[in-house]
Amino acid sequence: MTMRLRPLSTHLRRLLYGGTALLLLAPLPALAGPAQDQARNNGDTAARKPDKVQQLGAITVTAQSRAQEMQDVPIPLQIVTAKQVDTLAATDLSKMSIFVPGLVVGGDQPTQPSYELRGISTDDFGIGTESAVGVYIDGVYAARSGGALLAFNDIKRIEVLKGPQGTLFGRNAAAGAISIVTNEPSDRFEARARLRFGNYGKRYGDALVNIPLNQDMALRVSVLDNQSDGWVKDAATGKRYGKDDDWGTRAVYRWNLGKDTRVLLAWDHEQLKQPPHPAFGLIALSDDTHQRAPFPADPSAYLNPLHAPLYNDTVNPIEKRRFDGATLTVDHGFGWGSLTSTTAWRNFDTVNRGDYDGTNHIVDYLDTANVEHNNSWYQEFKLAGNTDLVDWVAGVSWYSEQARQSSQTDIFTDSLDTLAQNVMGAGTPLTDISGALGAMGLPYSLLGDPWHEAISNDGHFKAYAAYGDVIWHLTDRLNLTTGARFTRDQKDFSWYNMPRQAPQFDATVQALDAAGILAMLPPEAQYALAAFQQNVIFSPSSGAPVGMLVKTRNRWNDISPRAVLDYKFAPDVMGYVSVTKGYKAGGYNSVQIGSHFAPEKVWNYEAGLKTVFPDQHLLLNASAYYYRYDNRQSLTLDPNSAGSGVPRYLVSSSNQQAKGLEVELQWQPVDALQLGLNAAYIDATYRNATAPSGADLDGQPTGEPKYSYAAHLAYTWHGVAGGDVSFDLSHAYRGKSRCNSDSRLQGTCQISPNFSVGAAQQRTDARLGWNAADDHWGVALYASNLFNQRYVTGVNNITESVFGTPYASITPPRTWGVELQAKF
Repeated sequence: MTMRLRPLSTHLRRLLYGGTALLLLAPLPALAGPAQDQARNNGDTAARKPDKVQQLGAITVTAQSRAQEMQDVPIPLQIVTAKQVDTLAATDLSKMSIFVPGLVVGGDQPTQPSYELRGISTDDFGIGTESAVGVYIDGVYAARSGGALLAFNDIKRIEVLKGPQGTLFGRNAAAGAISIVTNEPSDRFEARARLRFGNYGKRYGDALVNIPLNQDMALRVSVLDNQSDGWVKDAATGKRYGKDDDWGTRAVYRWNLGKDTRVLLAWDHEQLKQPPHPAFGLIALSDDTHQRAPFPADPSAYLNPLHAPLYNDTVNPIEKRRFDGATLTVDHGFGWGSLTSTTAWRNFDTVNRGDYDGTNHIVDYLDTANVEHNNSWYQEFKLAGNTDLVDWVAGVSWYSEQARQSSQTDIFTDSLDTLAQNVMGAGTPLTDISGALGAMGLPYSLLGDPWHEAISNDGHFKAYAAYGDVIWHLTDRLNLTTGARFTRDQKDFSWYNMPRQAPQFDATVQALDAAGILAMLPPEAQYALAAFQQNVIFSPSSGAPVGMLVKTRNRWNDISPRAVLDYKFAPDVMGYVSVTKGYKAGGYNSVQIGSHFAPEKVWNYEAGLKTVFPDQHLLLNASAYYYRYDNRQSLTLDPNSAGSGVPRYLVSSSNQQAKGLEVELQWQPVDALQLGLNAAYIDATYRNATAPSGADLDGQPTGEPKYSYAAHLAYTWHGVAGGDVSFDLSHAYRGKSRCNSDSRLQGTCQISPNFSVGAAQQRTDARLGWNAADDHWGVALYASNLFNQRYVTGVNNITESVFGTPYASITPPRTWGVELQAKF
């Protein structure tokens, strides 16, 4: 809990402390309105005068593939500015998503993140499916979850577009889209750096330099390094979990080829290498690692994971990722409009191997590993223009991806005995055989041997699209927007269930056979050894044929239209109604051989109001919506598969519906004080669904909380010690999960009387900082989760019905630190 100063990685030390001494630093962030960010970006020093109140809502966004002011866009969206990211000391979107009501980003496993928007999420992280929330970085789709949650690196803003965005953003934006916009090279020299040191050994640094090479060229290079020692320690080994170890760099080159043509070439690189997520076991066990957990598990005896010791014994635990990406953008202006070409290449490799039994007992050992390789190309040509009558945009795109995945499970032969005893009712045959051999003085044992099973997948995916979107200016106040996108998805997918690998076990059995001992064993012992000559996890009885390559191919076509009518009741008051369709391609479950699920489709009906009251310095936006979602794909635990081995997570489809209301309020009564509130209400229920457990979910809630909100306050004192002192306070609330008949099995609602699952969550972040008048220097103190609110986010029951060893995931504790900044 004490603050420890540790060295940064060699990469960042060279940049920060090398001969040029690049001490840089962004201006001290407050949770300001978007207008203040825009004023700073444009160098509008007048807008920072203490006697001038900011104009709210004056930020340019590209939510409709064209530059517009936020308040002119008839789409419900929330803008996260670079200032807000800095104020919260957030290193990726998962660290601050609670401050965007309706958005949930699960990042405890950054190579397998989950995204949820307006109650719609995709739980499966395999290559056979994609998220229903599209993540776009500078307009390029971030396919696969493994490369969708990268560390923030020189971002300008984040646009969270709520509701289906199928027309403008294409497939896999059925629930909404997250558009991350980074900074481009500018025509003035800029250099800045920032260092953070905090508790749990936190040491973070980022730096950038922007160099105008000549009147037509500029180069912008940024780097970040995020390290920490971890917030929890394994009680047996002392190994720390919850660590950060992430390094990345970004370089962007701009070349103006004449007055009408611009070329942007961007390169991104990131390396992440850290321990996997900590799995807090719920069963109290002794120090004897050969003690089996009581079976069946008794929820009334579960430990409270918020106070339980951590025991994880994964062999070679790791979560790592290497990401590389290049984007070439060419813009050319004509007299009638513009043409933009975007060419992008992405490549990443990930490994995630972690504990899935929450104990350090070899008799209950189970770890899983997800290993992925992904390579993709994207090409888009977009035309845009405007006249007095219309603003229009049209384009075509092509996407190609090659992906490989290996879903691996590792146990020990001691775990086989536990499986045999608890599920098959066959006692502990390997223990009994080994004990009998030892009693006879024979040097053989069938225990302590590793056992490995895996399913490998290959995917070759292509997507083609053509789209058009037109804003018709019917009158000076009335606009009609019409648009549609045609998408064709082509997917080739394969499964290969490998024969299990247990070389030490097999060698022992062969030695017993060669010595004639095998034939002397009792029939039940011989039967048990014969049964263990094949897969027991991905077994044929679970629907996974062994040693057989299974292939499939599917094609899907979709047309996603939208229509929006917006009317200006006054210069600063706009109302709109819209009908939009979203689409997510069909896919496959990576560990369910031969599985196939249909595309997801959603129709969304919305009405909204966007207002600014300049005299009152007030911005107020609101929207109400209703959607019907078909074939929503959900990864759920199937208890019926436990009889043939370890239960599996299977993809099931359901139909859902929801109605909701969202409100945004920004108020700046005086220049020094800013207040803000974002709130959301949603009532999401199943229309037609049966859980793998057999539970009928029709009419029941999907689990999405009804209420969530985020509020912030920022106050600035001018002229303090030759600069400004700012105080920022942010508070977020997310209501309790709404339970249904399948919630307990999935570990999302109350399971044990000893702790709460799915409880309402609250988080408060604070920041106090000083900035020099010229913004060249600054220092700040910050705290995340100021009041140290801790929650159990879920219980994983994958080993509960086999070993009796469920485990829980919990939220991190309070973190705090000091930040130093410099800017030139």
